[in-house]
Amino acid sequence: MSKKLLPCSNERMLELADHLPTPFHLYDEKAIRLNARAFKEAFAWVDGFKNYFAVKACPNPAILAMLREEGFGADCSSEPELVLAAQAGIVGEGIMFTSNDTPDEEFKAACRYGAVVNLDDITHIDVLEKVAGMPELISFRYNPGPDRTGNAIIGNPVEAKYGVTTAQLVECYRKAKALGAKRFALHTMVASNELEGAYIVETARMLFTQAVRIYRETGIRLEFVNMGGGIGIPYRLEQNAMDLSKVSQEIKALYESIIVAEGIAPLRIVFECGRVVTGPYGYVVSKVRHVTSKYKEYVGLDACMANLMRPALYGAYHHITVVGKQSLPADHVYDVTGSLCENNDKFAIDRRLPQLERGDVVVLHDAGAHGHAMGFNYNSKLRSAEYLLHEDGSVSMIRRAETMDDLFATVRFDGAPSVKVKA
Repeated sequence: MSKKLLPCSNERMLELADHLPTPFHLYDEKAIRLNARAFKEAFAWVDGFKNYFAVKACPNPAILAMLREEGFGADCSSEPELVLAAQAGIVGEGIMFTSNDTPDEEFKAACRYGAVVNLDDITHIDVLEKVAGMPELISFRYNPGPDRTGNAIIGNPVEAKYGVTTAQLVECYRKAKALGAKRFALHTMVASNELEGAYIVETARMLFTQAVRIYRETGIRLEFVNMGGGIGIPYRLEQNAMDLSKVSQEIKALYESIIVAEGIAPLRIVFECGRVVTGPYGYVVSKVRHVTSKYKEYVGLDACMANLMRPALYGAYHHITVVGKQSLPADHVYDVTGSLCENNDKFAIDRRLPQLERGDVVVLHDAGAHGHAMGFNYNSKLRSAEYLLHEDGSVSMIRRAETMDDLFATVRFDGAPSVKVKA
């Protein structure tokens, strides 16, 4: 069972909601730091272990800088994410650049930043070499296709647009080496929000097996394997977090029996997890605007799916705390909604909660990853502010709320210039 606790006292949360315009995103600095240290400690047996935090999960330089201080790198998929990482002090091989359908300019940018370029397709080798030159260190994203079943969320690898096939993999390393690459890595990503540790262990077995195959067929010793991300968090009360210490020990046993036995140690192991690092320690703080009775009972918040998209997009569950009413019976059934002109703008459907009233403060849990990052401006909604909660209870603004000036900054109110199209 997981616990869904507030990061501060009820009194402090109510005070914040009274003084800061709601809705807003709040991140618990102490909890994130402790969680990052626990992740590193679980894999302390790996010399040079690193987690490249998935920037897409929480693209705020204050969060990235905090994780850099804890020894993390950054996993980037676009040039703006490279800029965010660099602004947070993460540079060079502290960055993994993994993208697909990559424009030439972003290959160039990744090489300028000294990032580890992780190629998604065999044809990208020639593109990279032409536009930026072959870097000394190169990695390839592996898609096992029918040899591995993707988890329920990420889907069947055969249907995925990502990665190099099993048949192409060895040739990728031969070709990159011929073009001047001297150091090599291997990456995969075959799970998303996975809670079963055995799945991560089997991913290690798959990568170790391919590392042996690459060595036997090319003589290339991989420098590291990137296990990808995909480690999930228990969004629901009845779920349990993955036991990373147990997973690590099982991976260590595989390492000894496969990598050490083949004589290709040392082989570093890295991850690119985002959700499991910050997800449980971010919150959307909102207020009740309206409580209405129609064919169902509705609670309308000042937050909407522009602030937390996952429930509307995936039907995802996020626990809800009504601040100050935790001890009251959950004897009312509500749909908890936002204000977008979309009927799927709902944070919860038929959720049992205490009786709610206008002005109640409501906290949506587990919004520290893929929360603010997935925001948007449909209905011309403005994206909310982000705050960092420090151990002493103080808060710092790490992103201000959008204004209408921000929203309209790219708009030509005087009308777009006419464009003549040649016949």
